[in-house]
Amino acid sequence: MSENMVIGIIKDAVQTGLIVGAPILIVSVVVGLIISIFQATTQIQEQTLTFVPKLIAVAVIGLITGSWMLQQVVAFTERIFTYIAHITQ
Repeated sequence: MSENMVIGIIKDAVQTGLIVGAPILIVSVVVGLIISIFQATTQIQEQTLTFVPKLIAVAVIGLITGSWMLQQVVAFTERIFTYIAHITQ
């Protein structure tokens, strides 16, 4: 196994992780920002006000993009198995 192959596998792993995690992280940050702006303008400082909308938004995005995320992870796993098969030969 060469150094370039290891670097390629690590790059692929990080890239897949970022792609799979991005929709949930982006939605969570956007909803948190909107709720924070709402709290700042209305001066409501309730801590649970940010938790429930984020939880609902993340659950909805998880339901919408869950199959796509699973396909990405399965494709990555197949690529890793292909790399392993080529190493042993």
